[in-house]
Amino acid sequence: MTDQAPPGTGPGMAGPGPDGAGFTYQGAEPELIVVARAEPGLRAGAGGVRSATGADISALEMFLSDQQLSLEPLFGSEERIRAAMPQEPSAGTGLPDLSLFYRVRGGDTRAVELTARLSALPEIETAYLKPGAVPATSAPRGPEDQARKEGAAATPDFTGRQGHLGAAPEGVNAVWAWQRLGGDGEGVTIVDVEGAWQLGHEDLAERLAGIVVGNPIQDLAWRNHGTAVLGVIGGDRNDRGVVGVAPGAVTAAASIQGIGSAAAIHAAAERLSRGDILLIELHRPGPRFDYEHRDDQRGYIALEWWPDDFAAIRWATAKGVVVVEAAGNGAESLDDALYERRPDRFPQWWRNPFNPSNQASGAILVGAGAPPPGTHGRDHGPDRSRLAFSNYGMRLDAQGWGREVTTTGGFWDRPGDLQGGTEEIAWYTDSFSGTSSASPIVVGALASLQGMLKAAGVDPMNPEQAREVLRTTGSPQQDAPGRPASQRIGNRPDIRAAVTHLVPSSVGSGQAERYWDELIPYPRELPPRLRLFVAGAWRNLNRPAPEVRQAVHSAFAGGRPDVRVWYSDDEVVGLVITG
Repeated sequence: MTDQAPPGTGPGMAGPGPDGAGFTYQGAEPELIVVARAEPGLRAGAGGVRSATGADISALEMFLSDQQLSLEPLFGSEERIRAAMPQEPSAGTGLPDLSLFYRVRGGDTRAVELTARLSALPEIETAYLKPGAVPATSAPRGPEDQARKEGAAATPDFTGRQGHLGAAPEGVNAVWAWQRLGGDGEGVTIVDVEGAWQLGHEDLAERLAGIVVGNPIQDLAWRNHGTAVLGVIGGDRNDRGVVGVAPGAVTAAASIQGIGSAAAIHAAAERLSRGDILLIELHRPGPRFDYEHRDDQRGYIALEWWPDDFAAIRWATAKGVVVVEAAGNGAESLDDALYERRPDRFPQWWRNPFNPSNQASGAILVGAGAPPPGTHGRDHGPDRSRLAFSNYGMRLDAQGWGREVTTTGGFWDRPGDLQGGTEEIAWYTDSFSGTSSASPIVVGALASLQGMLKAAGVDPMNPEQAREVLRTTGSPQQDAPGRPASQRIGNRPDIRAAVTHLVPSSVGSGQAERYWDELIPYPRELPPRLRLFVAGAWRNLNRPAPEVRQAVHSAFAGGRPDVRVWYSDDEVVGLVITG
């Protein structure tokens, strides 16, 4: 989500928009959702509604006809949904029945009145109105297929501004991961659920699969936002612009326009396999301010609060898809008793999903932490401290940078603040922020881990394992004035520490048979390396001291080298030269 903050001054307190103002997104559609009772066995189609059990549903038919309304199965054909219900043992039991959810078409101006009248019908358990979901940072207008004009200036290399890629604790150790087989996310597919993207961006050409469901929202701010998210995850590895945390992963997009958030989540999950990742880059107004849309986004919360979104997420995680969800920029404690109260129109089975003692959706909830002070010349408070706009609570699993993220796309509803100009496909921003910038960083780290596990012939993490590794490894959250670490947003991922946790490796040793002094690293992101061939594989000594480099040169130049190497995976952890 685009970051928003309560009134206040000092590091970590500023608002997200220009001059600290809020963000506004156009085209956010409210959704009127119906939950049917199971007994009538409703079936809805172009010809109206019928009962699969032969029940009398004349009251519902008459009401829909009189009000010029129609019911649309939210997740597709009822029979198909029932047949496709996943039975994943590790995901637990009690999956909501997706075949009972419908979206109401028509009556948009009377939605509040219709919720009560629909809920009173004998075939309907309840009906509720969802405020429109919105994203969390910038976007500009332009054709999605435009090409760079001939003679346009080449885009510089901005990777030096992407501190989140570096070593822990400041970064997530992405550069380290790229040196490992599968560490760039190869073999993993990620779908971003939100509203719009600039699919023709020059730095998203290699691994972007396009839109898998829905039609993009034609709004500049939405498109910049989606473009920024894709750049954080999968920006191309080349000599220009930025690089993603997991540039080897396949990325795709799912738009909520016309189908709503829950249907988009479900449709995206249908296209993914066990161990793939689904990212939800949306939040919406919660009960704090009576579901009111606000430019400052105060009171906005994660989507899983709403029953149909929760059901779609549970379906995805039961299938083995890892779901990552922005916690929201509402400055809310999700542990507040406010969230224990079931809204009047929610179904009886609903329980507060933010309470860890209730059944979980299975999603990973991400908060926004401060980047290291001095990043881009700014100070947002102690590194890894909670930014004031970020929601927090025991339900949150991990954090990412919530400020100063350099990526593809423009700034909010205007050209890029790092690189702008007339060509949208070459826009870059230094200011992507909020739980929207934090979440794709976590997604990239998880994709890197899944890629390494697959490359090692190990089963990818299921959703429960992914949550557990984020909670038990990583760089710990820090205190900030007025925002102690007890206001939980979780650890910043550390890919290197997580790999050790997932696949503990023993230290091996052997004689070096030959060496390669890599004076100019390739790819350029890698550190200078001295490479030694030991036990049938190349092992890397990163940033060797000049005296170590000279000693290895001398040993091999003498013709009878005696170079003893200790290694962990492909990394040299000890070196002895004798003779």
